[in-house]
Amino acid sequence: MNKDIEIARAAKMLPIVKIAEKLGIDEDLLETYGKYKAKLPLSLIDESKVNKNKLILVTAITPTPAGEGKTTTSIGLAQGMNKLGYKTTVVLREPSLGPVFGIKGGAAGGGYAQVIPMEDINLHFTGDLAAVEKAHNLLAALIDNNLQSRERNLGLDPRTIKWKRVMDMNDRSLRDIVIGLGGTAQGIPRETGFDITAASEIMAILCLAKDLNDLKEKLGNIFIGYTYDKKPIFARDLNAQGAMAALLKDAIKPNLVQTLENTPAIIHGGPFANIAQGTNSLIATKMALSLSDYVVTEAGFASELGAEKFFDIKSQYGNLTPNAAVLVATIRALKYHGGASLKEIEKPDPKAVEKGLANLEKHIENLQYFNFKPVVAINKFNTDSTEEIAVLSEFLKSKNIKFALNEAWGKGGEGALELAQLVVDTANACKTCFQPLYDFEWSIEKKIETVATKLYGAAGVEYSLKARKDLKTISDLGLDKLPVCIAKTQKSLSDNQNLRNRPTGFIVNIREIEIAAGAGFVVPIAGDIMRMPGLPEVPSAELIDVDNQGNISGLF
Repeated sequence: MNKDIEIARAAKMLPIVKIAEKLGIDEDLLETYGKYKAKLPLSLIDESKVNKNKLILVTAITPTPAGEGKTTTSIGLAQGMNKLGYKTTVVLREPSLGPVFGIKGGAAGGGYAQVIPMEDINLHFTGDLAAVEKAHNLLAALIDNNLQSRERNLGLDPRTIKWKRVMDMNDRSLRDIVIGLGGTAQGIPRETGFDITAASEIMAILCLAKDLNDLKEKLGNIFIGYTYDKKPIFARDLNAQGAMAALLKDAIKPNLVQTLENTPAIIHGGPFANIAQGTNSLIATKMALSLSDYVVTEAGFASELGAEKFFDIKSQYGNLTPNAAVLVATIRALKYHGGASLKEIEKPDPKAVEKGLANLEKHIENLQYFNFKPVVAINKFNTDSTEEIAVLSEFLKSKNIKFALNEAWGKGGEGALELAQLVVDTANACKTCFQPLYDFEWSIEKKIETVATKLYGAAGVEYSLKARKDLKTISDLGLDKLPVCIAKTQKSLSDNQNLRNRPTGFIVNIREIEIAAGAGFVVPIAGDIMRMPGLPEVPSAELIDVDNQGNISGLF
């Protein structure tokens, strides 16, 4: 089969105005970026339709480093539903340049289940990530400018400042730096660093804002640090929110594109799921629900990360009522959790599949905590054997779980028709099935413990001395009713990346709790979380090129 970029380039794209027509959007409302991309105005959101139409979340079992095809499954599922005559839009996150040039490659689906124009989506797209980067770094500049000021200095203690700078690239050398060197005219020397743009609180804020006014309020609520006399300082104290919102005035509008089969696709926002909420914007989801009978969306990594945050944070803040959950499972991931090494997961091994079923079983249980009986999508790879698929199928039958093979990668929507009908039937049968795992009114400790023990399978939670102090700080600031957005590894159900399958008896260790008051949550940190990745030994960037006609090669 051809490479992803070759398949994408051969696709017959419709002008974006024709895709908009499918959704009943007048051409005059579009802000076009060339022929095949457009920004959509927030006025298209109709709250009266949001919870009348059907919202379907796609999540996954614990992934291998390469991922298990959640985005490909989401796109293929939406294409299949449209083939069956169900008016469906797929809503996704925007790719980050770090993974594109790093190890994972692009995030626009794969094979015959892609969103296009693939090159644009994976690279600069409509400039949203650049706007997030600029808004974040503007606040950083204002902070350091205030430290330098004589007349308007707020007395901010540089030792308490947690706000770093960001850029959308993997660059390990920027993780920890010292700024302000070179004399008194160059600023106040202090330690800081860079995070990748997708890890910025601005990205999280953008994806939870309801409109521009709400965006400004959330930006103003960003917690910066303390003065020398322990007074808390927020971005609003620097009058930063207006200028930051001005930089985001276009970025707040969702982007309309299409799939290979001309299914409408809305792509907007891209927070990481092992740090932030890991889902596309609330605005994009509500817009799709205003324009389509069915909406397929995805959340980053597995059910205990992206799905948990989608349900407990995004859905509660947005008053969303999801109607179905799709759980992506792959034979290779089950073998990996069953003890096979990454070098061996393409070799047939039904016994390893059987051992790895414990991981799948836990993710099924996790979705049942939210009152969903998931539909399992077996994302098929060419290396999957008949015996291995039989082991998985028999297990799902024994659990009375609906499932279907997903062959959208090789066949497009045609390869997801059975899955599509199962998902439609499941969504239609659900009226008000969704229930969150916890209530915002609970204490921070109770919220953390509930997520850790129920979804991770932990025996308990322990807090460092620093985390205990953070809990008191959060309480003193009156932020203890915020939801928790736990940052942990995506490589394990536990907080130890080396524990595969379904670990038990472990303790989740919370080493500190960060405040993301602008986004509207606190971030308990379990383990070491990488916010500025490094490039691998052979980065994907070395494979990418462009010819004299502007044709890009090497993207995948």
